[in-house]
Amino acid sequence: MARRSEIVGMKELERAFQRLGKVPQPAATKSSRAGGRVALRAAKALAPKDTGELEEGIIMRRERTRVKGKAVHDIMMDPAKNDVFVKTTKDGKRYYYPASQEYGFLTRDGGYVPGYRFLRRAIDENAELIERTILEIAGKEVDKALKKG
Repeated sequence: MARRSEIVGMKELERAFQRLGKVPQPAATKSSRAGGRVALRAAKALAPKDTGELEEGIIMRRERTRVKGKAVHDIMMDPAKNDVFVKTTKDGKRYYYPASQEYGFLTRDGGYVPGYRFLRRAIDENAELIERTILEIAGKEVDKALKKG
């Protein structure tokens, strides 16, 4: 679901980028990583704690891109732990445990158990803090680049 929001300080940062010419890759990487760390900590704090497997399995990974000046960090479940997360029912059906905890699941008698939405809430509840952190780090990195010349 797309959201539209106004980010305070974005116009000043855009002007600084125009003076610089392009977004320096270290600025994009550091600011993206800092914002991702905020979301990662929140997701781990909100994860259901029955066994602790979910909390340990949440990782942050950088997305690969060919575009210079772009950096994206994903908060996701660790694929290396799929042997722990893929569960099997008595009748042989397989299911992915983190997905059932995030989105909910149907019970055998046809009831519905709603999900915890811990990954979604980690982003939604901390959107302002994430944006503020990204802008702060990006601004500092751009200032460093402008001072270097």
